[in-house]
Amino acid sequence: MAAKRPGGNEGDVLIRKTASLCPECRKVIPAEIVKRGEKVIIKKECPKHKKFEDVYWSDYQMFRRAESFERDGRGLDNPHVTKENPLCPFDCGICSLHKSHTALANIAVTNRCDSNCWYCFYFAEKAGYVYEPSLGQIRDMLASLRRERPVPCNALQLTGGNPELRDDLNQIIRMAKEEGFDHIQVNTQGTHRLAFEPGYAKGWKDAGVNTIYLSFDGVTPQTNPKNHWEIPGILDNCRKAGLGIVLVPTVIRDKNTHELGDILRFGFRNNDIIRSVNYQPVSLVGRMPRKQRERFRVTIPDAIRLIEEQTNGEVSRNDFYPIPAALRISNFIEALTKKNEYGLSSHFACGMATYVFNDNGKMIPITRFIDVDGFLEYIDGLGNEIKEGKKRRVSEGMKMLFRINSFVDKEKTPEGFNVGRIIWKALVKHDYRALGAFHEKSLFVGMMHFMDLYNYDIERVKRCCIHYAIPGGKVIPFCTFNVIPDIYRDRQQREQSLSFSEYTKRTGRDITKEKYKRDIEKLEKSPLYMETYRGFLKKT
Repeated sequence: MAAKRPGGNEGDVLIRKTASLCPECRKVIPAEIVKRGEKVIIKKECPKHKKFEDVYWSDYQMFRRAESFERDGRGLDNPHVTKENPLCPFDCGICSLHKSHTALANIAVTNRCDSNCWYCFYFAEKAGYVYEPSLGQIRDMLASLRRERPVPCNALQLTGGNPELRDDLNQIIRMAKEEGFDHIQVNTQGTHRLAFEPGYAKGWKDAGVNTIYLSFDGVTPQTNPKNHWEIPGILDNCRKAGLGIVLVPTVIRDKNTHELGDILRFGFRNNDIIRSVNYQPVSLVGRMPRKQRERFRVTIPDAIRLIEEQTNGEVSRNDFYPIPAALRISNFIEALTKKNEYGLSSHFACGMATYVFNDNGKMIPITRFIDVDGFLEYIDGLGNEIKEGKKRRVSEGMKMLFRINSFVDKEKTPEGFNVGRIIWKALVKHDYRALGAFHEKSLFVGMMHFMDLYNYDIERVKRCCIHYAIPGGKVIPFCTFNVIPDIYRDRQQREQSLSFSEYTKRTGRDITKEKYKRDIEKLEKSPLYMETYRGFLKKT
């Protein structure tokens, strides 16, 4: 039960106790998550410094709904760190405190980049050195991820910097396939080769890439100066290669928040090649005064409300579910297979998502024709009963086909789409090719808010399922790797890096001259540019 806090802000109501970090000295300190009006606040006090507080979630009702899906997954039977009493987040690697396996592994293949984005976590010119792990180091990292038990990591993201700057990237992709990774995506802005070389995307697909994780901060030059002019070429080349795209907007208040609805419409219009839009409220890394944080801070509910407003309710707050809602489905699959299954067991406050379907050009969220709450409750309960021996696996799996349809409103279902059959094939028959039809008709809309020192919640860290693999075999949670960079990311990369002069001697390349330059006038005159942004560019 929530309780009013004595002293301090009289309106605060305690929701949870947790631990956090002091933004000044990074000491682990107690923290409280409280309700203040209609907002959820995280507050903490360092004995040496001062009191800190920040918005955790801007909508208490959304927070409570997401919290109702809270459920822990499983950590590793063979953690990489075997210290007897580890301290989170300073003994990462993964340790025995961790409650999630690696659902998506990141490997930074370079810190070189030909862009200079002020909100970026890192790149070579800021760091002052070049970090590029060798092929041998990368294979060791891949093998370490595949050795995780009871669920070997099977999803990989190659990131940077800009991975396109590595000439041996296709070799790295093929290496990942050899090591057993089912899903491989490349995180890029696409301005180096993807936008301009028609065969480049096909080379990635042939090597084994499933998805391009593409930076995309808006539909206008003002909101997306990073790759606005190159997006048409990227989409065209990926279409020709049949290579799917996830649009990844970094959401920053007053910078691009007015275009969140248009970003969704842009993805929806290009749903033949764009499979997902994954909004990422900005992580305010580094020391930043409170007024500056208030200027840029966006939380998950803020972004969802703006999407609701800017789509006139076509996509609403009630359409979104927290990530661990998916554990109810994996619980059922485990009951049928009697195997430990892949599970998205992040903290409920880390992210939200929904599916939006195309019904003759109209956006229809999945909740408008499926009783998602009822289905998740049913399938979770059935999974528990099978595990307890109260139901037979085979007979209940067959009966499930008919039961699923009771959660589907056929009159509101997109035309020509037998959703019940697809779900049954995927969950009971394990025919995951059936999900292809699901994704062809839909656009996944995700929301992932990575933390910073001001909203840091160690309970979230313990449940992180997006990790970085580093040379030496350790695996570091995302919000440890990037939020405490001097202990993990920067220290490790600096130890295995080359100075600019050493890199030039070894490769003949001068990193200070790796600056991308574009001919804006030429790109804007392209018919492809005009067609791609038709209806989105506003006349000034």
